[in-house]
Amino acid sequence: MANYSSVAVIGAGAYGTALADVAARAGREVVLYARSASAAEQMQTTRDNPRLPGVAIDAAVFVTADLALAARADIILLAVPSQQLRAALTALAPLLADGKPVVACAKGIEHGTHKFMTEVIEDVAPEAMAAILSGPNFAEDVARGLPTAVTLACADEAVAIDLVQALGSATFRPYHTTDVRGVEIGGAAKNVLAIAAGIVAGKRLGASALAALTTRGFSELLRLGRACGARNETLSGLSGLGDLILSCSSAQSRNFSLGAALGRGETPPRDKLAEGEFTAPVLVELAASKHVDMPVANAVAAILSGAATIDQAIEGLLTRPFKAEG
Repeated sequence: MANYSSVAVIGAGAYGTALADVAARAGREVVLYARSASAAEQMQTTRDNPRLPGVAIDAAVFVTADLALAARADIILLAVPSQQLRAALTALAPLLADGKPVVACAKGIEHGTHKFMTEVIEDVAPEAMAAILSGPNFAEDVARGLPTAVTLACADEAVAIDLVQALGSATFRPYHTTDVRGVEIGGAAKNVLAIAAGIVAGKRLGASALAALTTRGFSELLRLGRACGARNETLSGLSGLGDLILSCSSAQSRNFSLGAALGRGETPPRDKLAEGEFTAPVLVELAASKHVDMPVANAVAAILSGAATIDQAIEGLLTRPFKAEG
């Protein structure tokens, strides 16, 4: 069993700060890296992150803009948006020791390459041990120590088990798996489907429509997962169905909120990142390359790109030919 006594979180946004608190509660030495030196100094002094108001940064967390210091930790958690992960890791990679666990905490697919986050890690830092953390949780709940369950996936099961032991606590419960692709597909696809759920809620189409959308969306997620080699039990677990249900039913979800604003005919707020907006076009491209039919995801991508209005997208879904379940 590896002795992982220290954790570095790269990215001092709301979720990165919440994960730093998680690692501190688990008894680890924790460094939280912020790219801005002034922001790091302010957070270190005040123990407050404006992106996570009302939640004090754990006293055991050291906030810094020193990337070399962060690189010395036993575990690296990359808590940056999916489209920024490659750049962040490119700066970090020369400082990493071989075999160090690098855990992606973003849910998405890289534009242009169609690569999942662990594949980006393998590209940029091939000597690192790539892993992914995903599951149904929100930064504020995690930071406040509310009960949370997540999935941690790594191709090396022994490493996955050790990471779970290092990060887990009474209120933060990670489940390990070797099904890396299943976890990544569940996390990426649910962001897009949550936008669709928000649109249904914003248009006031009713609870039955929202339930139908969620179940049909999960069916799409399963089809893509199988085509990409994911295991059914992973897609049906925390990283798949659990994540989808939470994101499609909670106003805390940034993707759901984006969809709800669109459904109401409003301009969506741009102060918070909705990963699904960036994932949608890449997800449908990936699905097409695998010959997988994803009508809900296609409709979301068309709405976001301006290729279809919401009413046109809804009509297109409702007039699809009747077919068997599956």
